[in-house]
Amino acid sequence: MTTTTDLSYRDRAVLRAVAAGRCTVSAIGVLAVDGLGCCDQFVGRRLTNAGLIAPGPGPARLTVTGRALVEAA
Repeated sequence: MTTTTDLSYRDRAVLRAVAAGRCTVSAIGVLAVDGLGCCDQFVGRRLTNAGLIAPGPGPARLTVTGRALVEAA
C-alpha cells in the first residue's frame, strides 16, 4: 500500500492534477498534463502501478485509493 509519505512532491502534484481533470493517459501509458507530456516520463506508469491512477487511454482518473490520498493531503 502506498502512503502519502511514500509519494514525492511531484507524485502528489500529479495526483492533484488528475483529480482536477487536467491529465490524459495514452494507450501506452504516457501521462500528459494540460496537453503536454509530463517532464517525469515514469510518473504515470509509477502511479498506475501503485494503484492510484486507473489504467487505460483517455482522461486520467484516480482510483478510490488515489482519491483517498489526495483528500488526506
